[in-house]
Amino acid sequence: MKKLYVKTVLAGLLFINLASCKKDLVAVNQNPNASQNAQPDYLLTAATKATVDTYWGTSNNMDASLLFVQHWAKIQYTDPDRYIYTNSAFQELWTVGYSKSIVNLNQIIKQADAQSNPNYKGVALVLRSWVFMLLTDAYGDIPYKQAASIDQYLTPAYDAQKDVYAALLDDLKTAQVALNTSGKAIAGDIIYGNNIALWKKFTNSLRLRIALRIADRDPDKAKQILTEIQAEGSGYISSNSEIAQLVYLDSPNQNPISNLFDTRDDYRISKTVTDKLIALNDPRLPIYAAPTQDVTPQTYVGIPNGLLVGDASNLGFTKTSKPGTYFRAPHAPAVIMSYAEVLFDRAEAAARGFTTESASDLYSQAVQASLNQYGITGNAAVAYLSTAAVQYDPTNYKKSIGEQKWIALFGQGLEAFAEWRRLDYPQLQPAVAGTLGGKIPVRFIYPGTEQSLNGSNYQTAVSRQGADLLTTKLWFDVN
Repeated sequence: MKKLYVKTVLAGLLFINLASCKKDLVAVNQNPNASQNAQPDYLLTAATKATVDTYWGTSNNMDASLLFVQHWAKIQYTDPDRYIYTNSAFQELWTVGYSKSIVNLNQIIKQADAQSNPNYKGVALVLRSWVFMLLTDAYGDIPYKQAASIDQYLTPAYDAQKDVYAALLDDLKTAQVALNTSGKAIAGDIIYGNNIALWKKFTNSLRLRIALRIADRDPDKAKQILTEIQAEGSGYISSNSEIAQLVYLDSPNQNPISNLFDTRDDYRISKTVTDKLIALNDPRLPIYAAPTQDVTPQTYVGIPNGLLVGDASNLGFTKTSKPGTYFRAPHAPAVIMSYAEVLFDRAEAAARGFTTESASDLYSQAVQASLNQYGITGNAAVAYLSTAAVQYDPTNYKKSIGEQKWIALFGQGLEAFAEWRRLDYPQLQPAVAGTLGGKIPVRFIYPGTEQSLNGSNYQTAVSRQGADLLTTKLWFDVN
C-alpha cells in the first residue's frame, strides 16, 4: 500500500512538472519585445498578397484555367494542356486559400471586433468571400462553416456549393453594413489604398458576380440581390480607375507571370483566342500577344491547345507568339475585378429582366471599357464597336456577352473559366490530343491530401456532388 502511495505521488509530481515544462516552453518561445498577435494591417497585406499571387500564378492560372479557356497554350511540357494532372496538381489554391488567406482574414475579423474597427472587418469579409468564391468556383462543394474555426475542426465538413454562395451573399451584406466611410481608418490595403468608398463599390460588384453565378438555378434570389444592391446605394465599380487589382512592384515582388518568364519559356498564346482577335480585327491583339521573334506570314501566331510534345515544339519557339509584354512586365497588375466585367454583368442582369437598365447600352460600354483598360480609345474603339460581329445580339445575349467577356477576361484564368462554364460561350473545341474523351475540364479535382487527411468528409462531398473528376459539372454549371 505504501509503495502504491509513493508511485501515485511520483506520478502526480511528474504530471505537474510536465505541465510546468510545457508552460515554460511556451514562455521561452515568446519574444518579450514583440506582440504575440500580428497587427491587422500586416495580416491584411499578407493575406492579400498570398491570395493574389496564387490566383495569378502558375498552378491555377497558367497551368490550368488559362489553358482550359484557351487564352494560353503550352509549347513544351504539354501534359496540363492535354488535361493530364496528378492529384496534387490543384493543391496550391486549396492550401493557400485555407492556410494563409482565410486563416489570416479570420484573425483580422476577430481583431476588428476586439478593437472596435468595423472597416477592418468589412474589408476582411469581402476578401474572404472572394477567396471562398475562388475555391467553390473551382472545386464545387468546399468547407465553409467549419473553416472559420480550424482549431476546433481539424477535419472540416464540406458545404454544398449552393449553400456556400448563399453564405457569401450574407457575408457581403454584412460587410457592406460594416464598411463606413466615416469610420476608423485602416492600413495595409494594397488593393485600394485604404479607400473605404471603393471597398463598398467592390463589395456590391462581388455581390453582383455571385448573383449571376446562381441566376440559372435561382433567378428570383438573383433578382432580389440586385434589388438590395440598388437600395443600398453605394453603387458598383464605375470606372477603370476603380478596378480591383494588385499592381506589382520590382523583384522579388514582381508579377508571378513576369517571374516565370524570367526563367522559363513554356507558354504561348492560344490559337483559339489569336484567331478570334484576328477575325474581329481586335485592337487588343498586339497587347495580348507578342510578335513572333522570327519573321512569319502573320505577325501573331498562336498554337493549338493540347498538342503532343513533339508537335508543339515543331511549331518553333521563335515562330510562335508569347503572351504580350504587357502581361509579362514586372509591374503588370493582377486584376481581381475590372470595370468591364461589372458592365458585362449589369448588361446580363438587364437581359435577364432583373433590372430595367439597357442591356445593349451596357454591353457597348463594357466592350469600350475593356478597350480603354488597355489604352485603346478614339477611332480604333469606335471602329471596333461598329463591327457587325461585335454588336450586341438581343436574341442571344449569352453569345454576345460570353464571347466579348471571354476576350475581356484575358489573363484572369479562374474567372474566365467560371464564366465560360456558366455562359457556354465561346464554344470551344477540346484539346487536340486531350485525354478526356473529347471533353474540356469543368472543375478542379480535390487535392489528394483531402482523401488521406479528411477522408470521411471528402467522401460525403463526392457522394453528393458526383465523382471527383475533371468532367463532373458543378451545381452552378447548368447547361
